[in-house]
Amino acid sequence: MPFDPNDIMKDRLTDIGPPKFDKFFPPIVKKNYGKWKYHEIIQPGVLVHVSETGDELYSVRVGTPRLVSVDFIREVCEIADKYCDGYVRWTTRNNIEFLVSDKSKLQPLIDDLKSRDNRFPIGGTGACITNIVHTQGWVHCHTPAIDASGIVKSVMDELYEYFCSHKLPAQVRISLACCLNMCGAVHCSDIAILGVHRKPPFIEHERVQNVCEIPLVIAACPTAAIKPKKVEIDGKEYKSVEINKARCMFCGNCYTMCPALPIADGQGDGAAIWVGGKVSNSRVPPKFSKLAVPYIPNEPPRWPTIVKTIKKIVETYASDARRYERIGEWIDRIGWERFFEKTGLEFRHEHIDDYRLAMTTWRTTTQFKW
Repeated sequence: MPFDPNDIMKDRLTDIGPPKFDKFFPPIVKKNYGKWKYHEIIQPGVLVHVSETGDELYSVRVGTPRLVSVDFIREVCEIADKYCDGYVRWTTRNNIEFLVSDKSKLQPLIDDLKSRDNRFPIGGTGACITNIVHTQGWVHCHTPAIDASGIVKSVMDELYEYFCSHKLPAQVRISLACCLNMCGAVHCSDIAILGVHRKPPFIEHERVQNVCEIPLVIAACPTAAIKPKKVEIDGKEYKSVEINKARCMFCGNCYTMCPALPIADGQGDGAAIWVGGKVSNSRVPPKFSKLAVPYIPNEPPRWPTIVKTIKKIVETYASDARRYERIGEWIDRIGWERFFEKTGLEFRHEHIDDYRLAMTTWRTTTQFKW
């Protein structure tokens, strides 16, 4: 059939892009689309959404480890079929939400989830620590300085009580990125764990010309630290590259383009802790995270120093902040000097930012002042 501009979906056959979103709406959501009045938290992890028509939808949020097995997904589907007519969704922070339209099934669902050996912890709403957004880590990524799943598991094991309760002054968002390419939201989280490389890539000169397109490698560097160079090894000349170590920011982009420039270093790689960021526009504009701890070494399998540091920050914030005050707002009120004093963290030269276009000058808000 010819293309009809008045009906662009007619006879459309394509596998490009996702299906139309409302195809997967539960009937109650489709019926009340655009008519929801409000929602409220009944208990940690359980919300009721009320429509103008009087319909109510209950969502029960549970945490997941993000990297899950087929058996786990089948178990989730089994629960959803039993209590939710098969309707379930994943949130952007890797939580699961079971969508219950029949109030009589709400408590049986909660009881069922609690009976499953803590595999489905209910929480992650309101003034709590919700699930940690994280990147791939050693499981999949090729440029990580730290693992992702292992650190997240270790941290959340220690902070579990804050996921299932409303003990904190406000919500706390924790994120993790394995390197400073940060496909995790570490630039704007209350607490962020950022993997850091501390050495430039190692150049395997004999391999570069065989496995890499040198112009792409040079173009991939955001600081223009790479240039072409001919190298002689054992009397044989190789087309390779040279890295200006003073300009290198250890991002690993060159390794993405060229596997002959490995950047992983078992001794030098580690993590930095950043604090005080947020995306919300409420009360004060959005904030970038700022450096709290410049370097913590890799300590698998449980990363005790990272866990201890984050727990100390959370507990200090919980005991000292005012209600509704996010971590960045708390720090702004008491000052950075008091933050370091109260948390016991060491202030180092890495905390001094003398870059003339530093993050404090960047516009981060949609709020306008005339």
